Amino acid sequence: MVSQEYNFKLKNDLSELKALHLHLNKWGQGIGLPADAIPRINICLDELFTNIVSYGFDDDREHIIEFSLDGDNGLVTINIEDNGIPFNPLEKIDPDFPENVESAKIGGLGIMIIRKLMDGVLYERRDGKNRLTMRKNIQEKQ
Repeated sequence: MVSQEYNFKLKNDLSELKALHLHLNKWGQGIGLPADAIPRINICLDELFTNIVSYGFDDDREHIIEFSLDGDNGLVTINIEDNGIPFNPLEKIDPDFPENVESAKIGGLGIMIIRKLMDGVLYERRDGKNRLTMRKNIQEKQ
């Protein structure tokens, strides 16, 4: 994996999801991430971005969500920053997993999925911004 930091910004609009996926694919392919790592990271970014856009702001103004992706020595680090309402998703208790599809409730599983797919997730509120950092150990194919 070639070391490379990649930064980009998106508006708080769900129409930006396609751009989010394109940025991740461009960066992931550029540093040589294994093909199976990109969809897993994409699930996490998609979930977090959707939640920030849907619930993170208490006004109708345009806000910017900042992303920083870095890969080095088999470790991917992703930072997401927004100036929305203070919210630590890690304080949310994982819901009980439904016994079957019929009894499943919509929503509430995203943070649990992120915790399962990532090797580390940290939250901090700094300088009026939410900052979520995710880390994933990537096994390079020999």
